[in-house]
Amino acid sequence: PDNTIQLKFTGSAGQSFGAFVPKGITLSLEGDANDYVGKGLSGGRIVIYPPKGSTFVPADNIIIGNVALYGATSGEAFIGGMAGERFAVRNSGVDTVVESVGDHGCEYMTGGRVVVLGSTGRNFAAGMSGGIAYVLDEAGVFNKHCNMQMVALERLEDSEEVQEVRSLIERHVLHTGSALGKRTLDQWSEMRPKFVKVMPKDYKRVLESLKRVQSMGLTGEEAIMKAFEENSRDAARIGGG
Repeated sequence: PDNTIQLKFTGSAGQSFGAFVPKGITLSLEGDANDYVGKGLSGGRIVIYPPKGSTFVPADNIIIGNVALYGATSGEAFIGGMAGERFAVRNSGVDTVVESVGDHGCEYMTGGRVVVLGSTGRNFAAGMSGGIAYVLDEAGVFNKHCNMQMVALERLEDSEEVQEVRSLIERHVLHTGSALGKRTLDQWSEMRPKFVKVMPKDYKRVLESLKRVQSMGLTGEEAIMKAFEENSRDAARIGGG
């Protein structure tokens, strides 16, 4: 069960903090960590936040290194500050909230949800074929930093999806005490329209196909296979047209 084992750390963690952590384990770190945080995360939860009494602005200061959540498959990660480069690279199922990221965020991502409450570096979403990212673009410049080859930028408007994003931010505040997260929630009516939804184009087609076949009464693996078959036919027709 969730939180069966809870481990609390303080200080500076080295490489691969929380690698391959399975379901039921929560690791909380008051401090900072090096590269490969949550590599291969497999159902557990990782929480990292600045030391109490810190005077720096977390979103402007890196508290975890590069290539966090590399190849992670499931679980949660709440990062109360800035992540380095290649955050959530090859993430295939983890839900995570981070306050800002360096270059190449969500590179080759295939699943999961990433919420970024601040700025991103260049080349965001390069090779991103699945999953969804939500970026709070207060400055209105995110489109200049996003690699548009495989994704499209949309508004966060669906009521169910809005609630899911809000819930993730609430959990982020609960676990990290994030001032930025709290401000976002307190000003939600103003902040919500500033979120940019980063949606892989092929992934969107698969989700639409899945929704269509589920409405026909198919469920489970049968529905998934039927959706992929429909999407493959559509892609072939587009490619051949």
